[in-house]
Amino acid sequence: MTQLTTPEVSGAFDVASFNVNGIRAARRRGFDAWLARRRPEVVAVQELRCGIGDVGEFDGYHAAVDVGSIPGRNGVAVLTRAEPLAVRTWSTTGPTARGLGEFAAEGRYVEVDLADRPLTVASLYLPKGGLPADLQRPGSMREKPDGGAKHARKMRFLDSFRRELHRNRLAALRAGREFLLVGDLNVAHLEHDVTNWRPARKMEGFLPEEREWFGTVTGPRTLVDVVRRLHGDRPGPLTWWSWAGESFTKDVGWRIDHQLATPGLARRAESVTVDKEPAPDQRLSDHAPLIVRYRSLAAG
Repeated sequence: MTQLTTPEVSGAFDVASFNVNGIRAARRRGFDAWLARRRPEVVAVQELRCGIGDVGEFDGYHAAVDVGSIPGRNGVAVLTRAEPLAVRTWSTTGPTARGLGEFAAEGRYVEVDLADRPLTVASLYLPKGGLPADLQRPGSMREKPDGGAKHARKMRFLDSFRRELHRNRLAALRAGREFLLVGDLNVAHLEHDVTNWRPARKMEGFLPEEREWFGTVTGPRTLVDVVRRLHGDRPGPLTWWSWAGESFTKDVGWRIDHQLATPGLARRAESVTVDKEPAPDQRLSDHAPLIVRYRSLAAG
């Protein structure tokens, strides 16, 4: 059995979000070396894209996992240095908000109560969606037009997940815990979050209704966009670049990976780092790890 060590709770701690775009491929490219070098206290992982038997172990970490029931799709995890007090997934406990039932078995959400800090961390992989019917143009899309079905499905998710998020945040606070939503939300909120934001206004992930939703789940009294608060009112930091062309080299990308924290935790955020690899052939995924350092949040 892997020997696990409990981190010191008196100092700062790092939380990472990483859409690995397939954990087996990411491990072949060097995920484990990155993990050993960085050693975040918490790592929220999205898009495992494998069965439970292929997830494997992570040296020095406990893994709370929901791979879902769709072969080769989705899948989320939270890796923690100390075994969590509780783990909740939609496939086992079910979502609390109506409307999420159709997504419950897809491996999109896992939530853990940390044992060494009064903090609940959730890893989310939000549906990518698609374009509404009026923006679909045959011949100009990579996928076959679907009449807006994927867009409608994503909007159903957003509407229901807003209620789910509200309930889970309040449940954590009632239990004396801060709450942190981490993951690939497949939504960029502001113009600073997309390199070429003008044409992106007619692309999934930056549509007006998606950006409006982001604004409804964040605010100074609910959940704070920690990365934007730290980075300030300026472009970036980007977390996703297409595999195609020279997007990575020219740094033309999006910020769709987020950390949304309750105000008490957000005030403890000290720094944000995006571990963008130095060259395209060294990429672990089409996303880069997003790491936020927080000041001490010791267990009471």
